[in-house]
Amino acid sequence: MTYIALLRGINVGGNKMVAMADLKKALAALGFTDVSTLLQSGNAVFCGKAAKSAALEALLEKELAKRLKVTCDVHVRTAEEWSAIIAANPFEKEAKEDPGHLLVTVYRQPLDTARVAALETAITGPERLRADGRTLYMTYPDGVGNSKAAILAGKMLGPGTARNWNTVLKLAARACE
Repeated sequence: MTYIALLRGINVGGNKMVAMADLKKALAALGFTDVSTLLQSGNAVFCGKAAKSAALEALLEKELAKRLKVTCDVHVRTAEEWSAIIAANPFEKEAKEDPGHLLVTVYRQPLDTARVAALETAITGPERLRADGRTLYMTYPDGVGNSKAAILAGKMLGPGTARNWNTVLKLAARACE
């Protein structure tokens, strides 16, 4: 089975530095095959025996702390789940015209619809969002760096990890190779 793992908060602002070559070696040492990484932001694609995402997340968090001396949340999706995330994207126009400002955030648990509605109400800028289970799609027309909505989302929805649409598609392509 093919998996996509997203490490949260590594290699950001000089904190929790992890070389992707070391991440790749650690995953291979755990018995995963066809391991590849993408960019420096903690994206990995690998193959392994069928397992529940939660079990893989716990294993990877424990082993990365032990092997790489870094603690971070790891979010795992199967290639099929990743394809479903792409298919469910409610912002097709933005995905085509401005993919760098469309972010997909994955969470461990399904998002609370009341919290999502409260977030939507609290956003005063041009950002738009849609939630689908454990996934949040959010547009940032003026960029993420200047957006107060990104901070609100973290506070109101809890910890997830986001990737822009370009990265989402690149990970999907890696999963199919």
